Amino acid sequence: MMRAFYALAWIVATPLALARLAWRSRRQRGYLDHLGERFGRYPPVPSAPRIWVHAVSVGETRAAAPIVDALAHRFPGHRILVTHMTPTGRETGEALFGDRVERAWLPYDLRFAVRRFLARYRPRFGVILETELWPRLLEECAREGVPVVLANGRLSERSARRYARVPSFARWAFANLAGVAAQTEADAGRFRGLGARDVAVTGNVKFDMDVPPAMVERGRAFRERFGMRPVWVVGSTREGEEALLLDAFARSDAAGEALLVLVPRHPQRFDEVCRIAEARGFAFARRSEDRPVDAATRVLVGDSMGEMLAYYAAADVVIMGGSLLAYGSQNLIEACALGRPVIVGPHTYNFEEASEGAIAAGAALRVADAAAALAAAASLSRDAARRGEMGERARDFVAAHRGAVERLMDWLAPLVERATRVSA
Repeated sequence: MMRAFYALAWIVATPLALARLAWRSRRQRGYLDHLGERFGRYPPVPSAPRIWVHAVSVGETRAAAPIVDALAHRFPGHRILVTHMTPTGRETGEALFGDRVERAWLPYDLRFAVRRFLARYRPRFGVILETELWPRLLEECAREGVPVVLANGRLSERSARRYARVPSFARWAFANLAGVAAQTEADAGRFRGLGARDVAVTGNVKFDMDVPPAMVERGRAFRERFGMRPVWVVGSTREGEEALLLDAFARSDAAGEALLVLVPRHPQRFDEVCRIAEARGFAFARRSEDRPVDAATRVLVGDSMGEMLAYYAAADVVIMGGSLLAYGSQNLIEACALGRPVIVGPHTYNFEEASEGAIAAGAALRVADAAAALAAAASLSRDAARRGEMGERARDFVAAHRGAVERLMDWLAPLVERATRVSA
């Protein structure tokens, strides 16, 4: 019954999904590129053994980078296929991997599309990053004898409760996973409670990130354009947060001459954020204008892709987008790796353990709302010693949690070896 209901839901949802792609393509053309792939229509590919890695969007793709490198090193006779669901994820994959991997859209979770995908690429093993579970896909992989694991898995209390409300769906989704490498013990317990098997705790691979020197250098170039004043970067803002921050910025006596840099999470919102700043009377600039930011400019909209690390490198203080409203926060580990003090709001359930750990380490502060975030940023801007100390603690916090990729590969490699021997 669950499978029939799910299939019917996809039949109903498919026209809506296409309409959504068309709507989003008005601001980001990539949503309509390679449209046939979303229904399992792929170009011919060479016959070769493949390991498949799925990274839905930007954050997962960045997290996948060291895993892809490790798999390519340990299994040089295999091609690596990387799939995505968003244009920003695919563009990030192109920037990170170039021609070292094959890339495609993951098909919609329709039986015929999934079967076409498996028939075309014939992967011998699959690795899905973090939380992206499609039950039809996993069922068809199991039917074809393709083991699939969830790597760097995280599952918030909120998501676990949602799955638990429909236990038959949860069993269907999790039972066909060959294993789960969870970020934390809490995540592992929630996965086990929903029926996942072979659950290990390997840590969060995002701590193993290397900051490219080119991004640090670009950050220096940004800082030269911004001038000698405090720079507060709000990374990966979500809908509603920019208005709260700009209203608080307008009211703040402590902001002084600070430059507020807003970097929206989704590129289709770049123009919208500019309109919000303009409507509130701020002199603002856009990163895409690629020019010095004069002293009269109070707000910069970071309307570029792939430069988040450079924005953080240019910052005195970083405020995490997605944490001021109930979006669960974005990744604070990148800012910590660059040695920047971090401010988070009340909503950090997507990065709860990392957020709490950073706060406990003295690398981050938690505040109640947008006004408190800007007040904390102003206080840190006035206190260079405290700012420097928090930055050092941020770097130490990241260094103390490295090693997740090595642990993941120690767990993953035997599974891949066994699968590739069986299918050879």
